[in-house]
Amino acid sequence: MGLFSRFVSKLKGESTASALDWDELQSELLSADLGPVLTEKVIAEAKKIKGDDAENSLREILRAHLSTKERALAAPASPAVILVVGVNGVGKTTSVAKLASYLQSQSHSLVLGAADTFRAAAVEQLSTWGARVGVEVVTGKDQSEPASVAFDAVKRGSENGSKYVIIDTAGRLHTKNDLMAELGKIKRVIEKTAPVAEVLLVIDGTTGQNGLIQAKLFSESVEVTGLIVTKLDGSARGGVALAIEDQLDLPIKFIGTGEGIGDFAPFDGERYLDGLFG
Repeated sequence: MGLFSRFVSKLKGESTASALDWDELQSELLSADLGPVLTEKVIAEAKKIKGDDAENSLREILRAHLSTKERALAAPASPAVILVVGVNGVGKTTSVAKLASYLQSQSHSLVLGAADTFRAAAVEQLSTWGARVGVEVVTGKDQSEPASVAFDAVKRGSENGSKYVIIDTAGRLHTKNDLMAELGKIKRVIEKTAPVAEVLLVIDGTTGQNGLIQAKLFSESVEVTGLIVTKLDGSARGGVALAIEDQLDLPIKFIGTGEGIGDFAPFDGERYLDGLFG
């Protein structure tokens, strides 16, 4: 049963929801990671619903909390440079590979830059994925300067006429300032050659409100243009996607739904709402 199925059953006709029902529904929304701010808004708006068309009315309420910003990748010039950022452990490097595979399936040429040079496993992982999907990966020496690798990747993309260059960045969160300063440097160095078209933040959909905190942190420090949400597989905790879009007005551009290279797709707001209703 979808997260909002019980809502609909209580709202049909004249609302039969009691104070206890509303308390239970509120608890469900909080446990589904909508967060206290959005939960309060949804409960207040849902209490105003009257009539038999409760599901469509509730859908309209939820739809209004989704971002209306563009979800398609920006590509103002070739190569269009995409920085992929996020803390360690959210599936960032795997998401870079999945995005590359998706763009390749759309007949776009691309180059990957393994700029997470502080984690040798990340460079090796991206190189393995690149070989598997047939995409060139530009790497540097162990512990080399991330901005230098990013610059070389963009240069390579320019030389071979690639449509996109995707840069995997480090996710070390020793301190907020260290990480953000490094990302800022990478962006400045890249923009000596080509503009950065997108900064995509990867968050783990199962981490709930921690994902929202990460989104706020990065948004305050770098110009995030969109999100990739991993592990958004229709589980009961998928409400964090709606919370992030509502509070930060950042569009989710892609979702990861599994471990396979093809378990990746553009975010579809209507399909997402379908999942919430079951």
